Amino acid sequence: MNHDSVFERVESLKPRITSLTEVLWENPELGLHETESAKLLSTELAEAGFDVTEGLGGMPTAFSATYGDGDPHIGILGEYDALPGLSQTVSSTREPVEAGAPGHGCGHNLFGAAGVGAALAVKEAIDDEHLDGTVTFFGCPAEEILVGKVFMARAGAFDELDAALTWHPSHLSAPFMAQTLAMNSVEYNFTGESAHAADSPESGRSALDAVELLNTGAEFMREHLSDDARLHYTIPDGGGAPNVVPAEATAWYYVRAPTRAEVDRITDWLDDVAEGAALMTQTDVERQFHTGCYDYVANHVLSDRVLENMRRAGPIPYTEEDRAFAAELQETLSPETVDARTAQLPEGPRAEARSSVLYPEAQPSYDVDTVLKGSTDVGDVSWITPTAQFWAASWPVGTPSHTWQAVASNGSFGPKAAVYAAKVLAATTLDLLTDDELLAAAHEEFETSVPGEYETPLPAETEPPFHLTL
Repeated sequence: MNHDSVFERVESLKPRITSLTEVLWENPELGLHETESAKLLSTELAEAGFDVTEGLGGMPTAFSATYGDGDPHIGILGEYDALPGLSQTVSSTREPVEAGAPGHGCGHNLFGAAGVGAALAVKEAIDDEHLDGTVTFFGCPAEEILVGKVFMARAGAFDELDAALTWHPSHLSAPFMAQTLAMNSVEYNFTGESAHAADSPESGRSALDAVELLNTGAEFMREHLSDDARLHYTIPDGGGAPNVVPAEATAWYYVRAPTRAEVDRITDWLDDVAEGAALMTQTDVERQFHTGCYDYVANHVLSDRVLENMRRAGPIPYTEEDRAFAAELQETLSPETVDARTAQLPEGPRAEARSSVLYPEAQPSYDVDTVLKGSTDVGDVSWITPTAQFWAASWPVGTPSHTWQAVASNGSFGPKAAVYAAKVLAATTLDLLTDDELLAAAHEEFETSVPGEYETPLPAETEPPFHLTL
């Protein structure tokens, strides 16, 4: 396949891709409520001739856009949800556009736009070169709360795919090959009896006491969990005035571990602790399961091809002006933060990256055979079909995600990374459409590397948790 022609197609789409990134950045929306963002991207594809299906998995902002005919069928995953409280101008100081408003601190304005650009380029190639096969762009909402792809997977959205590709903004460029942690998101809602906390405390039954006992029990559980397992919680509702025995209180937990089986085992144990807390306080407890996801299993065959295309397409053409602004942003980070973010790299690239402001050159994966302690709903897709994803350098070296510095980058020089990512996604998609041996090798690996059939982690009664991001 002529990769240069694919890159030229994407380059011709650069104004459209860049415009999409800018509109999304200027109008950040929280997960499951990305109404205008989803409409923007789905309309772009519908007007290009894609067959758009909306409302996947019971989520109005989830959609698919399909073009082509027959096999193979390749999926490109895109996201567009923002993060709460990260509103930020394009500035090297903390300066919200609107205090408390959301912002694109994980670069999903770049993420979704790049996938659309790649799908458009593949569509042009299918038409011009009379290629067999199908490409589908999946608009995936609410990744930040690990919801979108999980509910889409339960609805069978990815079942017909022969492979799936995606990417993510970062501070470096490399295939993403680490395992991530499987996860459950569960709320425990306790109900007791209110009373005057001073005058008649004996009449009350404190739901907050139950929450505190649950959390204490969870602390004692930690000693008996594997080193890679994680328990984190918040108290969204801990009662009101101190002189009222709280009749209602809530604890919200994330349970993470390397496998679904371990996550479910820990969650069952946590359920028992919650029941015990209710018994000890004579309160009632209701468990509300929000979502759960699988660990990510990278396909090495696809990831190797992704790296080849990253090197063909790159490096990202950042200008001196871009580097100057990136340097201002990097100055706001502590040296310890930058060192920690580059510590995984081999010694040579680490020294180069550490001495750089922007480091757009593609590197071999630096996280093979490691366990990343976070989670992603791309994991569910990777259990259904061979999947690859990659990082692209969109932020100054050392910049963590979910920061105002990332928001500022995503609204300034970050769109160049989106165009680059679109080239890599389009080239790899077309490789899969035209190279039977590549696809066969990816499936051969998939059959041996994915340890079992995918079963949704969602209980049958669980619906998308729209209230979590209101």
